Amino acid sequence: MANIKSQIKRNRQNQKRRERNRVFRGRARTAVKDARLAITDKSMDEAKAATLEAISALDKAAEKGVLHKNNASRRKGRLMKMLAKMEKGK
Repeated sequence: MANIKSQIKRNRQNQKRRERNRVFRGRARTAVKDARLAITDKSMDEAKAATLEAISALDKAAEKGVLHKNNASRRKGRLMKMLAKMEKGK
């Protein structure tokens, strides 16, 4: 445990930010997982809806600085590629 006042405060700030960031990161991960499952298993409408939700969650995480914008963009591109492949196949 730190015994310097500024480091004690910094630790409190880091803990708060970590908890706040976890929410956005978790939502993005869950949404991407749901979209992938929808693309592989379900109907076209459900897959599109899940993909749009995942894109929204990734954008929000990138906006908050939880994910790097290029990381979010890469994930969105891969999801869209999977969705396009599904559309072509059916």
